[in-house]
Amino acid sequence: MSEESVLSQNFEIVGRDFSNAGKTSTSIKEILQEIGIDHSIIIRASIALYEAEMNVVMYAHRGTLTLNITPERLHFKLEDNGPGITDIDLAMKEGFSTATDEMREMGFGAGMGLPNIRKNADRFEITSIPGEGTTLDMIFCLNKTGKK
Repeated sequence: MSEESVLSQNFEIVGRDFSNAGKTSTSIKEILQEIGIDHSIIIRASIALYEAEMNVVMYAHRGTLTLNITPERLHFKLEDNGPGITDIDLAMKEGFSTATDEMREMGFGAGMGLPNIRKNADRFEITSIPGEGTTLDMIFCLNKTGKK
């Protein structure tokens, strides 16, 4: 099959906008359901997208999530303008969190965001420049080849 895009769309996420947190991942879940993506893939993608979206809301000034669907895969790229991550290896450890007390009082900051993204995506890459921002690339394969 071709790697040509069937659907491509951008979503803006605003930092510290807790009242709209989760709306982007919910919108994408609805798109995936409407076009008939396998339910098990939608569940995994929804978990990863929610975690990624919440990281922008909690830590960054803003972010852009790009959805790109081909016949073979879902590709999500999230680029944020935030503080960046100084130690990615540490940030990827389950339970590590830099959440504030305020975030923890709202029920966030368990330190499972990035590990959950890595666990649910078929392919996951993270790059970050301290003081500039972070980029997440998440791929979900729509067929059996290319999966973990």
